[in-house]
Order: sequence, then C-alpha cells, then structure tokens
Amino acid sequence: MLISLDDRLSFEKSKPGRRAVSLPKGRFSDGDSLRSIPKGLLRQTSIGFPELSEPDIVRHFINLSRKNFSVDTHFYPLGSCTMKYNPKVNEWAARQEKFTALHPLQSDATVQGMLQILWELEEGLKEISGMDRFTLQPAAGAHGELTGMMLVRAYHAAHGGPTRTKVLVPDSSHGTNPASAALFGYHVVEIKSNSHGCVDLEDLKQHLDEHVACLMLTNPNTLGLFEKNILEITKLVHQHGGLLYYDGANLNPLLGIARPGDMGFDIIHINLHKTFSTPHGGGGPGAGPVGVKKHLIPFLPGPLVEQTKKGYAWASHSSQSIGRVKLFHGNVGVMIRAYAYLKTLGKEGLRKVSEAAILNANYMKEMLKDTFRVATQGPCMHEFVLSLKSFAAQGVHAGDVGKRLLDFGFHAPTVHFPLVVPEALMIEPTETEARETLDLFIEAMKEIAREIVTDPEKVKTAPHTLPVRRPNDVLAARKPILSYRDQVREKVLLAEAAA
Repeated sequence: MLISLDDRLSFEKSKPGRRAVSLPKGRFSDGDSLRSIPKGLLRQTSIGFPELSEPDIVRHFINLSRKNFSVDTHFYPLGSCTMKYNPKVNEWAARQEKFTALHPLQSDATVQGMLQILWELEEGLKEISGMDRFTLQPAAGAHGELTGMMLVRAYHAAHGGPTRTKVLVPDSSHGTNPASAALFGYHVVEIKSNSHGCVDLEDLKQHLDEHVACLMLTNPNTLGLFEKNILEITKLVHQHGGLLYYDGANLNPLLGIARPGDMGFDIIHINLHKTFSTPHGGGGPGAGPVGVKKHLIPFLPGPLVEQTKKGYAWASHSSQSIGRVKLFHGNVGVMIRAYAYLKTLGKEGLRKVSEAAILNANYMKEMLKDTFRVATQGPCMHEFVLSLKSFAAQGVHAGDVGKRLLDFGFHAPTVHFPLVVPEALMIEPTETEARETLDLFIEAMKEIAREIVTDPEKVKTAPHTLPVRRPNDVLAARKPILSYRDQVREKVLLAEAAA
C-alpha cells in the first residue's frame, strides 16, 4: 500500500541543496569567530536539519497553525486555567531588545530600569493580594506551591513547638496541591466538601490538631464557589498554629474586589501566566510569584529587589531564607508582560476584568442549566461545573462532549474534573469573550445534548472534522511522536501493516 501524496507532502519536504537563508561568507565558516571556538566543541558531522526553501518553511508552519486550536483563533472555555486572550501590546513590550539583551549578572547600576519594573510589579501584586512581600523567582504555579511548602517548613522549624507533619487539602482541590505537599514530605489529609460544594467545617475541625502545618485552599474553589466561611476557616487553622496557603489559580474573579491577605491567608502564589497576560498552555513559559505576610518575609527566597536612596538594588539573603528556588531571577519576560498588563488596566480596569468574568460565567450557567445538570446551586464566580451523569444511559461521557465541541470550533472545556462531580465538565468563559461567542457556545452545547438523545454514536465518535480524530491517549503519552521523521516512520509502518 502506497503512502498518499497528501501524507508525503505533509511530512517529508526536505530536499538536498535547498536553502532558506544565505549566511555571510567567512563569518560562520572560516573567520576569526570560528577559530575562537575550541575544536572539541565543533561538530564533525551534519546536524541533519531539513533542507527547505523559505516558502516551504512558511507554508508548512502556517498550515500547521491552521490545524491548531489557540486562544487567538478559538474560544477556550478551559475551567480553572483562565485561558483568556491577552493583549498583543504586552507581547511587544516583552520583546524589546533593551529587555531581551540584558544579562542577569549585570551590575545593578546598568539595569535600573529592569529593577524598577520588578519592584513596581511586586508593589502591584502586594496591593492586589494583600500580602507584604513577594519573591518573583518561581517559574510556575506548582513551583510556587513547592516554594510555599518550603516556607511552611522553615517557619515551623524556626518557631519550635510540636512536629507538624500534616497538610490539609479539600477534596475539590487542584491536583498540584496534594502533589506539592507530598513531594515535600508532608502527609496529605483530605477535607470533605459539604452539600453546597464548600469546605465542610465539621470535617475540618476533626482534622485540626497540633500536627497541622498548613491548609492549602483555592478561593473561589474549583466548583466556582466562593468560600463563604473563609474567615472562620482561617481562624480555626490559625488557632491550632497552622498556616494558610492560597492557590492563586482562581484569582481572576477577585481582582480589585477581594484580597486573599484580608481573608487570613499567610502565603499565596499568583499565576502571572494565567491571570496577568502571558499566553497559557503548551508547557510554558510561566511565572508563579509567591507572596507572604510579614511573619514569613525572612524565609523568602532571595535576593529581593530593594528601593534605596541611590535607586534599586538586589538585597542580600536573610539568614533564615530558604535560598534560591530558581537560577537567577525568574522568568523575567513573563513579568514584563504582567507589568504591562497591570499598568494598562489600572485598579479600575482590573475590577472590570473580574466583574465581566463573573457575569459571563453566570450568564452561561443560567442558559445551560435547563439542558444539563449544574453541580451546585446558586450564583457562581468565574466558572461553573456541569455533570453529564444523566446521559449515562446513552453511554456518553464528558470527554465525548469535549471532543464533539471541537467540530463546532470550540476547544474542549476541562472534563472529568473536579473529581467530586461525576462526569464533570468545568466551564470558564473569562472576561475577554463577547456575548455573541458565548451564545454560539451555548447553542453548540444544546445541539450536542439533542444529539446525545437522537444520535449518541455521533457524539461518542467525535471529532469528525479534524485531521486527528481519536488518538490512543495512553499510547500518545507513553510513546510520543516528537519529530517529523517519527511521523513518516509511523505512517510507513501503518501502511505496511495494512498491506
């Protein structure tokens, strides 16, 4: 069986002798720059890059991009990830050569502008969160969580008292919360949710003792609900000597409205790559600054930026610091984007972000509640959760609906999470989506509900319009195809097997 022309044109384009660039003669082949490189570092054989013309390269990547779902091309209702459109002016700011050409080992006197940005960014994060100081080093939310656990351990070690071995985590928490605590050696204790989807105070009280190091909490939680008893929760944990850690993944609906620091939290991480403008997804880049109250400042990773009479400077480590958690000063490009985002919107703009996110989520929930079962009653914050358990008789699962939505031009929402809701479908419309887009999504969901009843196989076998249909998810994770040569080899093997 021959491989089709389409398959050959899709994967193998390289032809010997084709070039997309012309390098200056002598500069990279036999000039002084080449002789200055130690012979042991020079390649003796070709690296084997594909040989292509510029039109071939441009068309290849443009055609690939047209097959992708991205926040620039599609609606991303991905719950608890805040996959919102981000202004391109922030990308422009981060790409300026005066930023990208800096080196982290330059003297403070030569990077005053950059240090000022980091200082003012921290001041903004402090105002938004109600915290007293931030480290900008952590590279992502989970990295921020691990940093937080290190701060918890250092704080309790410095204050003596009983050995604190437990970290409390709600049953609806993000999976990284218990993972981060367990990775650092803590025993993770799950706290049940009550019938309203919030922390069960009675269950919490049963697990509070002198061995509790910390309670990790997301507010609003993964059901999109604000913890109405948050002040009682933080009071109870503090009474037993524990600390409160705030997972900032769901901070988007609180901007300018409520501050975790005012709720009683001691530590917080903020996802700059979700809430403050860096496009999220694809494995990076990210930034998860960690903020703390005054009693935890001495333990923060250093160095921190300080404002002095002579300008800005990196301050020396505190003797109680947990030390660096990342090489140099963190993902500065992400911080520049966040800085531009905050400066553009200002205090009033940030509040409007949250108000619009909450309005969009509640509008969509109300429009879908008669077609799908909503996991919780009453108003939500920035996201809500539907349950598809009622469609079990048709054999349709949440993942099937997510795949069917791709045929309508919408990226799938978060499926099968949170785990406390059977056949969960978590939807977060974000503030950047217009009502017309929300209405199209709502109509698509209602159409899929009709299909589940009249033609369930159509939903169970979706998507039908994309180049890739239903890959083996387990095999894709264990044996990923990472290069175009692997793609060609895979198709050759499939063709030979079919023959």
